[in-house]
Parts: sequence; structure tokens; C-alpha cells
Amino acid sequence: MIDYFALALGHGLIAIALLRLVLREGLDADPLIGSITSEAADNRKASSVAGRNAARRAKGADEGDLDDPGAQVAQR
Repeated sequence: MIDYFALALGHGLIAIALLRLVLREGLDADPLIGSITSEAADNRKASSVAGRNAARRAKGADEGDLDDPGAQVAQR
């Protein structure tokens, strides 16, 4: 009888631990995938060469890339 109780207790605790892991909020959320999909969507929107260049300039300005003379001219 004690053996069955010990087996049931051990397996029950493992089942509770697995349920708690499965029901976590952040289990399926990956922030890197969100940033990759938004970047891909932005790239798809800029289908022309001029659009892609403007997107690159805007990205460089957002990152603080002011050493590039082209970026300084675009900001003026």
C-alpha cells in the first residue's frame, strides 16, 4: 500500500509541475520573432529601390549613425 502511495505522490507532483509549465503565459512568446516579422514586413513595404534606401536611411538615423555624411545631408 505504501508503494502505491509513493508512486502516486511522485507522479502526481510531476503532473502538477508539467501543468504549471504548460499553462505559463510567456511559454510561446518569443520577442525576437516579433522583431524579425516586423522588420520583414517593413522590407516588403519598401518594394522599390528608393523605398529601400529611404528605409535604410531612417533605420540608420534611428540608431544614431551620424558619422555617415549622407545621413547628415538627409537630416538637413
